[in-house]
Order: sequence, then C-alpha cells, then structure tokens
Amino acid sequence: MKVSVIIPTLNEEGVIAASIESAVNGCGGGSVEVIVSDGGSSDRTCRIAGSMGAKVLEAPRGRGAQMDRASKVASGEVLLFLHADSRLPPGWYDAVKRALEDEEVVGGGFTLYIDSPGRWFRIVEQGVRLRSRWLGLIYGDQAIFARRSEFLNTGGFRRLPLMEDVDCVNRLKSRGRLCVLEERVTTSGRRWARYGTVANTLRNGLFLLLYFLGVSPQRLYLWYYGTGS
Repeated sequence: MKVSVIIPTLNEEGVIAASIESAVNGCGGGSVEVIVSDGGSSDRTCRIAGSMGAKVLEAPRGRGAQMDRASKVASGEVLLFLHADSRLPPGWYDAVKRALEDEEVVGGGFTLYIDSPGRWFRIVEQGVRLRSRWLGLIYGDQAIFARRSEFLNTGGFRRLPLMEDVDCVNRLKSRGRLCVLEERVTTSGRRWARYGTVANTLRNGLFLLLYFLGVSPQRLYLWYYGTGS
C-alpha cells in the first residue's frame, strides 16, 4: 500500500521540516510519498521541503484548492492530508494500513493532541474525541486520510475556502465507514493564540453552526478572516 501525504503550505518555514520528518520517520518502511502543495510562499518553505525530498507543487492559494491540486498528481492508493503545523505519530502508516484492511472503511482520521500545556486544551481534545467518534465530524487537524478512489469519486475538497474538511468528510461517509484511530496527531496550539482558547473554541463552534444552517463557505471565509462585512 502506498500513501501520499499531502501538506498544504503558505509561509511555513518554521514548521514544515518537522511535519515532513514525522511523515517519513513514522512510516516504518512503508511506501510513502510526501507532496507539499504551496499557495505562494515568500519564505523558504518550498526550498526546505524540496531539500527533504518532498515533491513541491504550486497551487492556487486556499487550503482546499491546494490539497485538491496535489490529489490529482498523487500516486498513492491512499491520501493523507496533514496540516503544516502538525506531526504524525510514530507508526502512523501501520495504523492506517490496519484500518483500511476492513473493506467497509473508506477513510478516517487520528485522535487530536494539542501541543500546548493547560487544562483547557485537554478539555478541547476530549471534545474533539467525542465529536469525531459520536457525530462522525473529523476535522482537517486530525490528519484526514481516505482511499484515493473514494476521495476523487466524491469530488475531493471541491476547492472550498473554508469548511472543506467538514464538507468532504460528510460526502465520504456516504461511501462507507470512517474510523478514528487511537494514535495521536500532534498539532500546534498557535491557532488558539489569536483569540484565546475559550474564545477560539466558541468561535469555531459558531462558524460550524452557520455552515450547517446553510451559510456558504465563501461567505464564512470572508467573516472568519475579517475581510467581509
């Protein structure tokens, strides 16, 4: 089984090396390719990724568009989408392989661990665990993986600017079963830093609610990044 690890980037020179290393070192000799899909970095992200043996692609800016671009050229039977500020656990390849030995499983994600101290982060992690296992809501920071054929047949991330992970996972669920692995993917706590842990969690919940109420990902993107009214 060959796995294509796809990492979307934009000015991630400080974290990209650790992300790539986790993909390579944790594969245990399995067949893996790493694809960095870059949205126009002005720093050394692409240079670092290339020096580490990753395939580097240029793509239209936007995480959904960048990941979709990479999925078209990936050679693996399985696609795994890893955020640039996240690290896969040791033995991740074997865990994915075991999960996909069940033919009813079309994909899944990992258990989330936030690389920051503090009780609130542990509460957030437990919330994610419950959400993903009981509601089937697996987010991109959990390193979503899927059989390539099923991912492409359902339309991929559809180049959405926001909520691309929720949208994709909902369509994958119609094709088969999704599983959440016990192995933990480690993600940076930096996205909580801007608004604070509590405020950011509430803010993300609000945007998820607005999405399920029918607000378009394009409009949510403008509101989320403060460029719309």
